[in-house]
Amino acid sequence: MKTRFILINTSHAGNVGAAARALKTMGFDELVLVAPRWPNVLRKEETIQRASGALDVLENCRIVETLDEALDGMSHLCATAMTPRDFGPPTRTPREHFELLVNGKLNVEQPSTAANETGVAFLFGCERFGMANEDVYRCDVALSIPTNPHFGSLNLASAVQVVAYDWRQALGGYEVQEATDPVDRADAAQVAGMLGHWEQALADIGFLDPAAPKKLMPRLNQLFNRAQLTQEEIHILRGVAKAMIQTAQAKR
Repeated sequence: MKTRFILINTSHAGNVGAAARALKTMGFDELVLVAPRWPNVLRKEETIQRASGALDVLENCRIVETLDEALDGMSHLCATAMTPRDFGPPTRTPREHFELLVNGKLNVEQPSTAANETGVAFLFGCERFGMANEDVYRCDVALSIPTNPHFGSLNLASAVQVVAYDWRQALGGYEVQEATDPVDRADAAQVAGMLGHWEQALADIGFLDPAAPKKLMPRLNQLFNRAQLTQEEIHILRGVAKAMIQTAQAKR
């Protein structure tokens, strides 16, 4: 679905940059500002610094004077409003609403042609007052992020990040990227060879009585199996065994 994030009357330049960064991390790039406090907000140093590399999102960002301009082409509007109101659209958590939306359980106006995607817009109000009532009333839902009931104040850019994350997850999400390189697990033969080395070392230092070994080696076998040793770790353990044997021989 075509996705647009709209910030209304934003007063802090840093939040614009941080919002751009939040969008890029979740794979979104359409950001629209409605009458921000600073007309040159996209060029302010704080904005650029807080974007932390998401400069392409800032470059594509549009600034408009009215919400009507920002909503052009959008068919499903999601307000982010924490404050209870006398009436208005239903209030749901982002995840709850997104599940209904992507599964076709909401009466969302469908595009007339395949070329025109259903447009979903997420609206965020100004930092101090949030969204105006008249802006909330025109939306299909009021998204409420579940927070501590005694302190529910979220920074604007943080709220953008949460909504962008939940929306990306609803659309399928991204695969987790491994933080470390794959390791080479030791095979059974390598573990058995290392255990034989340790058996000799433990006997040399007097910890294992070869005449009455009891269940020491099977227990160590189970221990190392649970550890799922890598080949490098096998080399380290063999080095320890070698050092024990050499120390024992030197003392004799």
